[in-house]
Amino acid sequence: MSRKGRIPIPLPKGVEFKIDGEIIHVKGPKGSLSQKSLKGLSYQVTGEHVHVSLVKGAEELSNFHGLYRALVANMIHGVHKGFEKNLEMIGVGFRANVSSNVIELQVGFSNPVKVLVPEGLLVKVEKGTQICISGIDKQKVGQFAADIRSLRPPEPYKGKGIRYKDEYVRRKAGKTAKK
Repeated sequence: MSRKGRIPIPLPKGVEFKIDGEIIHVKGPKGSLSQKSLKGLSYQVTGEHVHVSLVKGAEELSNFHGLYRALVANMIHGVHKGFEKNLEMIGVGFRANVSSNVIELQVGFSNPVKVLVPEGLLVKVEKGTQICISGIDKQKVGQFAADIRSLRPPEPYKGKGIRYKDEYVRRKAGKTAKK
């Protein structure tokens, strides 16, 4: 039995948890999410907690016990508080602008890079170089932040590029000139 899977998930006030066949529905103040579940897992709501457990005879699904507990916990956290990733751009002339659902990045290429913001995500730009991505789906928020970062990852010599806010970039020493 999974150690993580046994931990009960707290269910905050204002969040609804329903199971419709194999589909899990979670609804809260920020929105609603749904996820398909496996047949060998069962979910019980007791008081203010959700318990994920394996059905007898479905021991081959024990690998997925902790995974689905984490997915449900992320869904509940997302519809209650939401998720947020912060990126910062470091470099001369690096800027970002958001207009409706398109983010325009000037990151050292000859033309600005335009990226379509996925549905369900909110992107804000502060001070022209700080990008804040927020939404209720943890996977979507993380994937979009990784896609933006991959356009110009930080390089190790000058540290220029797009990085996560608290990311540490290990710097290398450049070549030394001979005298």
